[in-house]
Amino acid sequence: MLLANLLAQIAFGLIAMTICLPSMQEWGALFGASQAQVQLTFSGFVVAYGLFQLVHGPLSDRVGRKAVLMLGIACLGAGSLLAALAPNLDVLIAARVLQGIGSAAGAVAGRAMVQDQFAGAQRTKVMAYVGMAMGLSPPFSAVIGGQMHVRFGWQSNFYLIATMALVMLVAAWRGLPTRKPAAAPAQHWLTGMLAAYLTLLREKTLVLYVLLLSSTTAAFYAFLAGAPIVLRSYGVGPDGIGWYLMVIPLSYMTGNFLTSRLIHRKGERRVMVWGQIATVSGVLLMLGVALLHLKVPIEFTLPLMLLGLGHGFLMPPTLAGTVGVVPTLAGSAAALAGVMQQLMGAFGGYSVGLVSHQGSRNLALLMLGFTLCGLAAHLALRRTRASQTA
Repeated sequence: MLLANLLAQIAFGLIAMTICLPSMQEWGALFGASQAQVQLTFSGFVVAYGLFQLVHGPLSDRVGRKAVLMLGIACLGAGSLLAALAPNLDVLIAARVLQGIGSAAGAVAGRAMVQDQFAGAQRTKVMAYVGMAMGLSPPFSAVIGGQMHVRFGWQSNFYLIATMALVMLVAAWRGLPTRKPAAAPAQHWLTGMLAAYLTLLREKTLVLYVLLLSSTTAAFYAFLAGAPIVLRSYGVGPDGIGWYLMVIPLSYMTGNFLTSRLIHRKGERRVMVWGQIATVSGVLLMLGVALLHLKVPIEFTLPLMLLGLGHGFLMPPTLAGTVGVVPTLAGSAAALAGVMQQLMGAFGGYSVGLVSHQGSRNLALLMLGFTLCGLAAHLALRRTRASQTA
């Protein structure tokens, strides 16, 4: 029950983020706004979701995970009610920002609670379950959101999230343990927050874990941003793109599942090596197919099954590593890792627009660049840990 509760708390923010995506194509007409203005409802959520992890992380280290999590759920629920009652797009944007602020607490406090409650290979196994939950939540919530929109109107999705927030609040209150801060804070909260991040940035092992995590995320975001453009050059229309985009998430979930089964027997380091081999092989195979100028959609996507599988092997131990280097600052570490994921992911998606995409070659080269950055961080991490244990 504890594990199910934690998975639900961590995934709840992603559900709130994506459940209303099917409604966005109609908000422009409903509110008399441009599509660019409508997009602010999503980007406002994402920016708040990323930046406020920097606040919630140190706060959870100082006052406790549970208090910050419950405050975040309440904020998310209030934002959902405001969105459902929004009379215009400006209020809806503000409501989505409020949702993002609340969702950031679940992302940070939930992962920090995994650090508090589990250790060693068990922690990595739980992080694999977290990866599966986070991979399943966005497509599932988008499907539910589309059905709710058609049957009950766009506001119904926000009423559903508000109701879920009440359930999640009770679940957190009754089902999650209370962790007291290690010591009474003697500093102002802002001074303490800055001190926590400076402490973490001095930990070379943590910095390398974060670089590996963010580089891997950037490669995935580059795929998400570039795949529709490449597939269009292959003659695939909007109605078919989604089927091809599911390749990496499904294989990623498979990798997470296998990691949860193998981590106890094979160990973290070996599983991460397998992840790097599969990831690099997948991108190189994609590049090789592109250089053959086959221009067949399945030839573009099948190699990426290896990349998704590799990410599924890499991400759970990397996530566990980020919160395990300095256990007393697990919340701050989760926040730092989360923000870097968002920033590098955003850069990965933005970089796709800097080159042309008549085939998959340029996209493969971009993804290979991010993948090699992750590989370099992984090799440096292995050397650092070897020197620490010597």
